Amino acid sequence: MVLICCKRLQLLVPSCRIAVDYSVTHLQKALPFTRLYSSKPLLGVQDDKARSFTVSYLINSFGFSPQLALSASNKMKVRFDTPEKPDSVIKLFKDYGLSDAHISDIVKKCPVLLVSNAEKTLWPKLQFFTSIGLSGNDLARIFRVNANILTLSLERSIRPCHDIMKTLEIPEHKVPYFISNYYMFNPKVLSNVPHNTLILRAHQVPEASFPLWVCSHLLALSFDSEKVKTNVEKVINMGFDPSSTTFMKALYVVSVTNAAKWKHKMEFYEKWGWTEDDVLLAFRKNPMFMSFSVKNISAKMDFLLNKMGFQPADLAARPDILTYSLEKRIIPRCSVIRFLQLKGLIVKEDLYIISIVHKNEKWFLERFVIKYEEQAPELQSILQGKMGLAEFGLGFDESG
Repeated sequence: MVLICCKRLQLLVPSCRIAVDYSVTHLQKALPFTRLYSSKPLLGVQDDKARSFTVSYLINSFGFSPQLALSASNKMKVRFDTPEKPDSVIKLFKDYGLSDAHISDIVKKCPVLLVSNAEKTLWPKLQFFTSIGLSGNDLARIFRVNANILTLSLERSIRPCHDIMKTLEIPEHKVPYFISNYYMFNPKVLSNVPHNTLILRAHQVPEASFPLWVCSHLLALSFDSEKVKTNVEKVINMGFDPSSTTFMKALYVVSVTNAAKWKHKMEFYEKWGWTEDDVLLAFRKNPMFMSFSVKNISAKMDFLLNKMGFQPADLAARPDILTYSLEKRIIPRCSVIRFLQLKGLIVKEDLYIISIVHKNEKWFLERFVIKYEEQAPELQSILQGKMGLAEFGLGFDESG
């Protein structure tokens, strides 16, 4: 009754709004178990019920951690108090050939899909994708990488992008890779690409050098034509031959690195002992290392120079090593080599570790793990990161 009076006063005298709002809040705090002016439950109670149900559903149905489930409910506004809507989404995915594992991956990447209208929102998009020849396996591959594509408008984004894609002559077996690229699957971005391919052809860049299902190539060609022309000329002036395999990589890096970022990275490498010529030499050999963040490269430089004992010029001559994962490739392989050296199984002088890091997995396993597994059965665990040199009382600073 009190609240009804407050609400009426608020309508009649707008200047009383602040005082009335305070009164409502004060009454709700003072009488938390009282139903004020309505027979319906308070919105907060409904909200808590939906949040609790949603969190339980995500944990039990998809293996979400409690923290991730709560985050999805709070930050992404994924809330439902009955299973009908999410169950209908799951059923629809299964009807299009997606397995439980596929659906779980998709939901973890984009939980908001569970509150979509399966029939009105999702079904037309899935129907469109199958109409252009994509199979259930194709859909699974696309949505596991890029589930957010299902949040795009069919008429304003998906269909126009497909129309542009057809003009780019993407090979059929590469269409799923193209569609997986969420950030490029935008009609405003893609509309620049067809014309900009003419700029590359005018500079004799071979067609085989810029397959358009590759994300970096698309991004380099997504800017307005004047900017693309400028970037192409800049890359040529840096000494790149348009017919070389590194030209498009350099064009991508130049396209996404403005003058301020380039200057900052040059200063960063100078602090690690590189000259300006070293940076340009490395860039001409493998432009992609310049696309990595300063934080990423700094950790690799620290390990390779301070732990492994390389000289700055060594890395400038083989910048490929800076593009590999420190945790998944560089440290595990260097740990295996160092373990074999310290155990006297191989001689340090016979090795060039930068080349060894560059070799494929099969070659490395046969040459340094399988070959010595009888004398050193720990090697497989070291390579997989399950064991470190410290567990054997060894380190990278010790000499063999």
